[in-house]
Formats: sequence, structure tokens, C-alpha cells
Amino acid sequence: MQQTEHLATARDDTRIHWTSAGAGSPTAVLCDGIGCAGYIWRFLAPELARRHRVIHWNYRGHGRSERPTDPARATLADCVDDLLAVLDAAGERRVVLVGHSMGVQVALEAHRRVPERIAGLILVCGSAGRPLDTVHDLPLLAAAFPHARALVERLPGVARILFRTLVPTRASLEAALLLEVNRKLVAREDLIRYLEDLADVDAPLFVRLLESAAATDASDHLPAVAVPTLILAGEDDTFTPMWLSVKMHAAIPGSELLVLPGGTHVGPLEHPELCALRTEKFFAEHFGGAGHTAPGAVPPAGPGR
Repeated sequence: MQQTEHLATARDDTRIHWTSAGAGSPTAVLCDGIGCAGYIWRFLAPELARRHRVIHWNYRGHGRSERPTDPARATLADCVDDLLAVLDAAGERRVVLVGHSMGVQVALEAHRRVPERIAGLILVCGSAGRPLDTVHDLPLLAAAFPHARALVERLPGVARILFRTLVPTRASLEAALLLEVNRKLVAREDLIRYLEDLADVDAPLFVRLLESAAATDASDHLPAVAVPTLILAGEDDTFTPMWLSVKMHAAIPGSELLVLPGGTHVGPLEHPELCALRTEKFFAEHFGGAGHTAPGAVPPAGPGR
């Protein structure tokens, strides 16, 4: 998949890295989970790019995007601001947002703010809000998080060292394979890449963004989502349990739901063909089949790299 690289400038002048591949409308814009830099779209992105323009972007402080100069500017609202800056830089007036994990929240909050710019939603292994409350269907992480956040803020240097040292380890990999993913379906190298991307994120920024996501809830907005919506859920997802997707499906009028058999929080890596086929079926049914060149498309703005 050939892609071009670009930079968008956020409201606070943070530089947001984004890539573009393929051609055809509507454009699909890929929104990651927290701590991720695109690994989840390894299989889906090139399939989408065969018929559509595909934009992927990095959250601030993730991947190749800059860290904000103001530490307080690491919230879900800032992520929505950055997404809109990317759409403007890419010359995109109306797109389909494809969100994974926290990207589901970003997509829903973007629709709440600018529904006229969202043609459709694909919500993958996520929650409408307050995701820490339901990890493993227990409130333990939500209860423990304030203490962990306080410790990171008190000792940010130590937290950075521990984050970068402990996250991308064999022990972390084996724990994920044992507890969080279907090791029969996902490749070890995909998880290694995820852990490496996560370790690159600044620990204080990570906890501030996670705190914001944990306090944000778009459940009240779901009945107002009046665009085609496809929800993909992992049957055995422990981070955002399947019932959260079922609940979103019931609340969003006319939405569609696909449960990935034996899938976990990394369902698109575990069921790449199924996700690709169902996603393209969604585009074909709601947007007229194979992608076509968008009329009056505006060329990308801002510096490239």
C-alpha cells in the first residue's frame, strides 16, 4: 500500500502526523486506540485502500505526532480538535470514521460536534464511554487508576523509565497472550508492535489522556446518530466487553452489529478477512459500491514529509 505522509497543525500548534493512501469516496479515516500508532489496521487499511481513500493519523504524543507543549492539552476533546485539523488539511469535507477502542469515543464525540462532516461510523471493539469502569467487567481498574495517575504525576521521570522498560518485554507479551487476546488467532509480532508503540508514548501524557477518556461518555448522544453505523465486537473482548457493543447497537437507530467469533480487543488482527469483507459490504450498501473519485476534492494542505 503506497501512502503519502503529511502534517496538520492543531489549534495549539501541535503538529499532527497523518498519512493518505488509495483513492475514492467516501474517505475512511482510521482512529486508533490510546497508546496505538496504527498496528490494529495492518490488514484492514490496505483492503480499504483498494477502493477508497484511507487516512490514518496519530494522536498527539503518539507515533510521529508531536507532544503538546502544554501538558494539560491531552484530552479526548483535544483529539477531536486534532481530527478536525487533519480533515481540513486533507481537504475532506465528509468522511466515514473508523474507530478502534478509544477511537470509538473519538468518532462519537466528533459526530456529536460536527455531524455534518460525518457520513458514517464503523465502531470497532469499543465503548461509548467510561471504558475503565468495565474492563474485565470489574470496577477494579477504575478504582485503582486515580492512585496510579497520582504516582505518575508525582514521579514522572521514574514513570517514563518504567513505562519504556517494562511495557515492551517478553513478560508483558506472554501476559497479553495468556489473558487478553486469542493466541490461536493473533500473531505474536502484531502484539510486539503494539507494545513497542505503547512504550513510545510519554507516561504522563498517557495517563492524562486515559483520565479524560475514562470520564467521557457519549451514551446520551447515541440516539442522535443518524448516519450508517457498523459495530464490530469481539466475542471474548475483556477490555471493552461485547455487551457494550450490543448496547450501542440497541441505542443507535438502524445500526448494524457483527460479533467476531472468539475475537478479543484486537479483533481486526484476529479476523482480518471477515472484518475486511464486512466493512466493504457496509461501504457498498450505504455508499454505492466501489469508491469513486470525490467531486471537488481539495488537495492536502500543509507541509508533507
